[in-house]
Parts: sequence; structure tokens; C-alpha cells
Amino acid sequence: MNIRMAEQKDIEKLIRLRFDYFATEKWDMTSDDRDRLHLQLQRYYTSHLNIDFFAAFMEDDDGIIVSTAFLVVFEKPANLSWPTGKTGLILNVLTYPEYRKMGYATNTMNLLIEEAKKQDLSYIELSASDLGKSLYKKLGFQENGPSHFTGMKMLLLKS
Repeated sequence: MNIRMAEQKDIEKLIRLRFDYFATEKWDMTSDDRDRLHLQLQRYYTSHLNIDFFAAFMEDDDGIIVSTAFLVVFEKPANLSWPTGKTGLILNVLTYPEYRKMGYATNTMNLLIEEAKKQDLSYIELSASDLGKSLYKKLGFQENGPSHFTGMKMLLLKS
């Protein structure tokens, strides 16, 4: 097994991994949705890879990716909650079923945690599925406590 960070030559692999993640979440999409997302992902990964988007891969000896995780970096004006002005979001943590419980997700997450430290992030966050929650707790992630702010969003694009 080999662990590494994605490179520009891996753009199509990143797109496939994103769609594989969608499939594990059982997200239905039309072919038009798929085409639109493919174009956006291709543009995004080409422009952002190893700048403010990072992806860790665990590959077998034949170069087949068995586990992956993504890190998106955000920069905003600093405050007491993010004094460096930089935070991160973990996405697309995926280990194919036949490779689960072998430590591969832990390895890819640790590589991204090290990258987050190199990028001087104040913190990294994620949304944990039931399947991944114990892994994230083992790595040191904590559930968000109560806040005096209420998370809200406004949808601008109709589905």
C-alpha cells in the first residue's frame, strides 16, 4: 500500500472518487446533473488542487485507490475562533467496503491533518456519518457544543 497526495495528473480520479462518494450516499442524479457536476469538478480540481484543495489517496500495489479524503481550505478575516484566518473542511472520506477496518481511512485522515497543520489552519471540521463517527473521535474530532449562533442557509439554486 502507498499513501500520497493527489497531483494534477489525478483529476479524472478525483472526479470518479467524488461520484463514487455520491453513490455510497445513494444520491440520485440525472445524466444532466452528472454532466454539470463533472464539468464543475474538472474546472474546480484543475484550479484549486494543492492550493486550497487537497486530496489524500491510499493506493494498493497496482495503483488502485482504496481510500481517500479531501480537505478544502477557507481564508476569511481572523477572529478569536479562527485566529489564523484559515479553516478547513474535510469532505469525501471514502473507503471501499472490501478495504474497511484496515486503517486506511485513518492513514488518509492523518495525512490531511498534517497538511492542515502545514497550511496553518485554526481548525478543521467535518460532518460525520454514523459509519465514520468513531474514527473521527479517535483522531481527536469533537462534537460541536452549543453556540450562541444559529446555523442558517439560503438556497439560491432550485433543484
